[in-house]
Amino acid sequence: MADTTRKTLLPAKYHDAVVRWRDTFIPDYGFLLDQWDNYFPNKPHFELCAYYDCSVCPNIEVGQDQGKPKFTSAGQMNQEQADHLLKAVKAQASTELGSIQQHRLTLARAEHEQDQVWILRMMAEELRHGYQMFSVLLDDDWKSVATTSGEDMVEEVLNMRTGSHVLGAFNIDFDSFLDNSMFCAVIDRVGKYQLEMQKVSAYRPMSESMPPMLREEAFHMATGVAPLRRWAEQTARGAGTVSMGMMQEAVDKWFPRGLDMFGDERGGGRNVKFGFKPMKNGEAMEAYIQEMQGVVDDINERYVRARFPKLARAEARNALKKLTDGDAFEGLQPDELITLPHKRYFRRRGPHAFLLVDRAGNDMTDFDAFRKEMGRVQPDAYVVNRDYIDYLEKARQVATGELDQVDAVRTMPQLSRVGGACPCSNAVRWVVPESNGNGAVAN
Repeated sequence: MADTTRKTLLPAKYHDAVVRWRDTFIPDYGFLLDQWDNYFPNKPHFELCAYYDCSVCPNIEVGQDQGKPKFTSAGQMNQEQADHLLKAVKAQASTELGSIQQHRLTLARAEHEQDQVWILRMMAEELRHGYQMFSVLLDDDWKSVATTSGEDMVEEVLNMRTGSHVLGAFNIDFDSFLDNSMFCAVIDRVGKYQLEMQKVSAYRPMSESMPPMLREEAFHMATGVAPLRRWAEQTARGAGTVSMGMMQEAVDKWFPRGLDMFGDERGGGRNVKFGFKPMKNGEAMEAYIQEMQGVVDDINERYVRARFPKLARAEARNALKKLTDGDAFEGLQPDELITLPHKRYFRRRGPHAFLLVDRAGNDMTDFDAFRKEMGRVQPDAYVVNRDYIDYLEKARQVATGELDQVDAVRTMPQLSRVGGACPCSNAVRWVVPESNGNGAVAN
């Protein structure tokens, strides 16, 4: 790390709680450490700690207090600002731990050991990002100005499971290793946008947290894109097990969830006003869509070049342009390539939530036709998932007028598991305190 980086640990009982959580949800953590030098020989060994980059701009960069010194303590903010920021920190922490719980389900289904080790490194770094947010929550006295405490938020996040996380993208079980890769390519890219925006945060501990997290986030996106590129090239040569059609279905499943992570595209003004982010939701979303289009174009180009290996790169790009314009090329049809669904498609937040819209962005009026169309383009394993079934029911109720759209957005279900890991494996309040040997608790 750079000389401007400060490293710190959580108080012992919270650090131990995170370690217990890690042992439950990353049982292959030891394997990662054993393989680290084989796969990442030029990278420092992973450490579970918080990193703060002290070189960030000391003054507020956007909003109503632009130019003033950044807040260094919660008490310098008013209650509205503090509560707003705490919700963002809680959501960030929830996403980091939530993704680990999803990735572990299908980690063993990777084609190659390298894919597994890369995902494991990503999971460990996501754990560190959650740890980082816990540090932000615990290193300050939020009770003096907010309606909740950092300690209570840490406890709450450590007890979340798939189905009870803050954002919907982190409440969907993975069905195959394709989900692991597409999630990294699509959802972690949203995470990059959130971290980049929060780098200007008017709360200095938050802004100092972002640069180290962003450096790690770049690897997380590559962990997803690399297998997608490989599968595109393999299937173009008639080999491999993951087709372009399968990747298209995964895009249709995850891209709308990525858009929802930005929030209602009409909102975000308070974040800018308070100096916590430089862009409103809609602005950030449009930039993300353009970047995702670049990812799709890259995968398609690799497919075309592998399908027609004699083409020069410029010729392959011309062929790709012809295909994206709707024309065939040497027997290759436009619908064999991957495309992004319209931003109105399959949404659960914002003005398009639960509307009958096909993947091209066209309005539909008949719910049964909409249901069949959705089932045609979504992965088979996902259409029997409770998350998907609940979406269809909400869409039906909104279409028939049984449920107001706003209420549909507000009443997303908590899909908590029955049973699951013992709470003592992760929660702070169940961590057994050390004894001094005579039955008394050591202070």
